[in-house]
Amino acid sequence: MKELKDYIKSIPDFPTPGVMFRDVTSVLDDPEGFQLSVEELIRLLDGVEYDVIAGVESRGFIFGAPLAYRQGKAFVPVRKKGKLPRETVEMTYDLEYGTATIEIHKDAIKPGQKVVIIDDLIATGGTIEAAAKLVEQLGGEVVKMIFLIELTDLKGRERLAGYDVASVVQYEGA
Repeated sequence: MKELKDYIKSIPDFPTPGVMFRDVTSVLDDPEGFQLSVEELIRLLDGVEYDVIAGVESRGFIFGAPLAYRQGKAFVPVRKKGKLPRETVEMTYDLEYGTATIEIHKDAIKPGQKVVIIDDLIATGGTIEAAAKLVEQLGGEVVKMIFLIELTDLKGRERLAGYDVASVVQYEGA
Protein backbone atom coordinates (compact mmCIF):
# COMPACT_ATOMS: atom_id res chain seq x y z
CA MET A 1 0.00 0.00 0.00
CA LYS A 2 1.32 3.42 -0.94
CA GLU A 3 1.92 6.15 1.60
CA LEU A 4 0.85 9.72 0.96
CA LYS A 5 4.45 10.80 0.40
CA ASP A 6 4.55 8.43 -2.58
CA TYR A 7 1.95 10.61 -4.35
CA ILE A 8 3.70 13.95 -3.79
CA LYS A 9 6.05 14.91 -6.60
CA SER A 10 9.10 17.02 -5.85
CA ILE A 11 10.01 19.52 -8.55
CA PRO A 12 13.55 20.96 -8.28
CA ASP A 13 14.23 24.63 -9.01
CA PHE A 14 10.58 25.71 -9.09
CA PRO A 15 9.54 28.50 -8.96
CA THR A 16 13.14 29.69 -8.57
CA PRO A 17 16.56 28.00 -8.58
CA GLY A 18 17.35 26.26 -5.31
CA VAL A 19 13.72 25.67 -4.31
CA MET A 20 12.35 22.12 -4.09
CA PHE A 21 8.64 22.48 -4.85
CA ARG A 22 6.32 19.89 -3.27
CA ASP A 23 3.52 19.43 -5.79
CA VAL A 24 0.16 18.67 -4.20
CA THR A 25 -1.57 18.45 -7.59
CA SER A 26 0.05 15.04 -8.06
CA VAL A 27 -1.99 13.89 -5.04
CA LEU A 28 -5.19 15.34 -6.48
CA ASP A 29 -4.89 13.81 -9.93
CA ASP A 30 -4.71 10.29 -8.55
CA PRO A 31 -8.01 9.00 -7.08
CA GLU A 32 -6.24 6.82 -4.52
CA GLY A 33 -3.88 9.64 -3.56
CA PHE A 34 -6.73 12.10 -3.08
CA GLN A 35 -8.75 9.62 -1.03
CA LEU A 36 -5.71 8.82 1.10
CA SER A 37 -5.04 12.53 1.68
CA VAL A 38 -8.59 13.10 2.93
CA GLU A 39 -8.42 10.02 5.18
CA GLU A 40 -5.07 11.09 6.64
CA LEU A 41 -6.36 14.62 7.32
CA ILE A 42 -9.46 13.20 9.01
CA ARG A 43 -7.17 11.08 11.18
CA LEU A 44 -5.45 14.29 12.38
CA LEU A 45 -8.84 15.36 13.76
CA ASP A 46 -9.43 12.24 15.88
CA GLY A 47 -10.69 13.35 19.29
CA VAL A 48 -10.96 17.04 18.32
CA GLU A 49 -14.28 18.73 19.07
CA TYR A 50 -15.07 21.41 16.52
CA ASP A 51 -17.94 23.09 14.68
CA VAL A 52 -16.38 24.59 11.56
CA ILE A 53 -13.56 23.93 9.12
CA ALA A 54 -12.02 27.11 7.69
CA GLY A 55 -10.08 26.51 4.49
CA VAL A 56 -7.52 28.99 3.22
CA GLU A 57 -7.58 29.92 -0.48
CA SER A 58 -7.17 28.03 -2.60
CA ARG A 59 -5.90 24.57 -1.80
CA GLY A 60 -7.36 24.74 1.68
CA PHE A 61 -10.72 24.67 -0.14
CA ILE A 62 -9.78 21.52 -2.01
CA PHE A 63 -9.00 19.58 1.15
CA GLY A 64 -11.27 21.37 3.62
CA ALA A 65 -14.54 20.94 1.73
CA PRO A 66 -14.43 17.12 1.58
CA LEU A 67 -13.38 16.99 5.23
CA ALA A 68 -16.30 19.20 6.27
CA TYR A 69 -18.67 17.10 4.17
CA ARG A 70 -17.38 13.79 5.59
CA GLN A 71 -17.46 15.09 9.15
CA GLY A 72 -20.86 16.83 8.89
CA LYS A 73 -19.35 20.24 9.65
CA ALA A 74 -19.71 23.71 8.15
CA PHE A 75 -17.06 24.91 5.71
CA VAL A 76 -15.92 28.55 5.70
CA PRO A 77 -13.65 29.94 2.98
CA VAL A 78 -10.82 32.30 3.90
CA ARG A 79 -10.13 34.23 0.71
CA LYS A 80 -7.85 36.80 -0.81
CA LYS A 81 -9.10 40.37 -0.48
CA GLY A 82 -11.99 41.35 -2.74
CA LYS A 83 -13.30 37.83 -3.47
CA LEU A 84 -16.12 37.53 -0.92
CA PRO A 85 -19.50 39.16 -1.67
CA ARG A 86 -20.81 40.00 1.83
CA GLU A 87 -19.40 42.14 4.62
CA THR A 88 -15.96 40.89 5.65
CA VAL A 89 -13.20 41.34 8.17
CA GLU A 90 -9.66 41.35 6.83
CA MET A 91 -6.10 40.81 7.97
CA THR A 92 -2.94 41.97 6.23
CA TYR A 93 0.27 40.04 6.86
CA ASP A 94 3.85 40.04 5.64
CA LEU A 95 5.15 37.83 2.88
CA GLU A 96 8.76 37.21 1.95
CA TYR A 97 8.51 40.08 -0.56
CA GLY A 98 5.60 42.38 0.33
CA THR A 99 2.26 41.87 2.00
CA ALA A 100 -1.03 40.06 1.38
CA THR A 101 -4.54 40.46 2.72
CA ILE A 102 -7.09 37.74 3.44
CA GLU A 103 -10.75 38.06 4.37
CA ILE A 104 -13.56 36.08 5.92
CA HIS A 105 -17.27 36.87 5.96
CA LYS A 106 -18.11 38.79 9.12
CA ASP A 107 -20.95 36.36 9.92
CA ALA A 108 -19.08 33.15 9.00
CA ILE A 109 -17.87 32.35 12.51
CA LYS A 110 -20.17 32.71 15.50
CA PRO A 111 -18.79 33.62 18.94
CA GLY A 112 -17.76 30.49 20.79
CA GLN A 113 -17.52 28.24 17.74
CA LYS A 114 -14.60 25.85 17.66
CA VAL A 115 -12.69 26.08 14.40
CA VAL A 116 -10.20 23.89 12.55
CA ILE A 117 -8.10 25.76 9.99
CA ILE A 118 -6.77 23.81 7.02
CA ASP A 119 -4.37 24.47 4.18
CA ASP A 120 -2.40 22.20 1.90
CA LEU A 121 1.00 23.30 3.14
CA ILE A 122 2.65 25.09 6.04
CA ALA A 123 5.86 26.95 5.28
CA THR A 124 6.50 30.10 7.36
CA GLY A 125 2.99 30.09 8.88
CA GLY A 126 2.11 33.70 8.05
CA THR A 127 -1.08 33.00 6.14
CA ILE A 128 -2.44 30.60 8.73
CA GLU A 129 -1.54 32.96 11.56
CA ALA A 130 -3.55 35.69 9.81
CA ALA A 131 -6.48 33.29 9.31
CA ALA A 132 -6.39 32.39 13.01
CA LYS A 133 -6.48 36.06 13.98
CA LEU A 134 -9.56 36.56 11.79
CA VAL A 135 -11.33 33.60 13.41
CA GLU A 136 -10.47 34.94 16.86
CA GLN A 137 -11.55 38.47 15.91
CA LEU A 138 -15.00 37.02 15.18
CA GLY A 139 -15.09 35.25 18.55
CA GLY A 140 -14.17 31.77 17.36
CA GLU A 141 -11.67 29.48 19.03
CA VAL A 142 -9.00 27.85 16.86
CA VAL A 143 -8.79 24.31 18.20
CA LYS A 144 -6.52 22.81 15.52
CA MET A 145 -4.54 23.71 12.40
CA ILE A 146 -3.96 20.90 9.92
CA PHE A 147 -1.86 20.61 6.79
CA LEU A 148 -1.13 17.95 4.23
CA ILE A 149 2.53 19.02 3.93
CA GLU A 150 4.90 20.76 6.35
CA LEU A 151 8.23 22.29 5.31
CA THR A 152 9.97 21.98 8.67
CA ASP A 153 13.03 24.13 7.89
CA LEU A 154 10.82 27.20 7.39
CA LYS A 155 9.70 27.01 11.05
CA GLY A 156 5.99 27.72 10.56
CA ARG A 157 5.18 25.47 13.50
CA GLU A 158 7.33 27.67 15.75
CA ARG A 159 5.48 30.79 14.57
CA LEU A 160 2.21 29.05 15.47
CA ALA A 161 3.48 27.79 18.84
CA GLY A 162 0.29 28.84 20.66
CA TYR A 163 -1.83 26.55 18.49
CA ASP A 164 -2.30 22.81 18.04
CA VAL A 165 -0.58 22.19 14.69
CA ALA A 166 -0.48 18.88 12.82
CA SER A 167 0.65 17.77 9.38
CA VAL A 168 0.48 14.50 7.49
CA VAL A 169 3.86 14.67 5.70
CA GLN A 170 6.98 16.58 6.69
CA TYR A 171 9.90 17.62 4.51
CA GLU A 172 13.15 19.28 5.49
CA GLY A 173 14.25 22.06 3.19
CA ALA A 174 12.20 24.39 1.07
